[in-house]
Amino acid sequence: MENVRENIFPDEGILPRSVKEKFLKQNSRVIWFTGLSGAGKTTISKILERELFKMGFFCQILDGDNIRSGINNNLDFTEEGRQENIRRIAEVSKLYLNSGIITINSFITPTKELRDIPRSIIGKPDLIEVYINASLETCEERDTKGLYKKAREGKIKNFTGIDSPFVPPKNFELELKTDNSNAEECVKKALDYLIPILTLR
Repeated sequence: MENVRENIFPDEGILPRSVKEKFLKQNSRVIWFTGLSGAGKTTISKILERELFKMGFFCQILDGDNIRSGINNNLDFTEEGRQENIRRIAEVSKLYLNSGIITINSFITPTKELRDIPRSIIGKPDLIEVYINASLETCEERDTKGLYKKAREGKIKNFTGIDSPFVPPKNFELELKTDNSNAEECVKKALDYLIPILTLR
């Protein structure tokens, strides 16, 4: 049994999560996409959000662009900086969770140690880890932002998959393989898994 950290701040007088979930007509969860840069995390998360919204679910996407440019803009890419980045994201996600909102997170989260941080803060069954699985070769071929090329040229240091490790997860709840499946196919598979969980009975 994992040890999930309890909130320090007492919540007496605050409307409970169950009331907010009933208001939004959904079960809130944190859906955490992990995978290499270029694997398809952001693309899938955007399509997934739109499809869930069409079905009446209320979601919020968190990814590197809206987190690193705002709440975490003072963090670097050292090991300590990456740990703090993930810790803050997990804490924000837990606030959304307790507000009845479904959070879709797209972060590389390359090691077990980093993935253990949201598990310890959010815990089961509220955290759904989704491994967006694409080979390094596929991600380099896509390289829409040119990041792998810069990393290979030494212009970006500690880039995951090149000079910083990505350790594939083993304890994920769902795996989406994007080497040979397009984003729409992956979203359909994700919806088949998620809808029964997110639907309020």
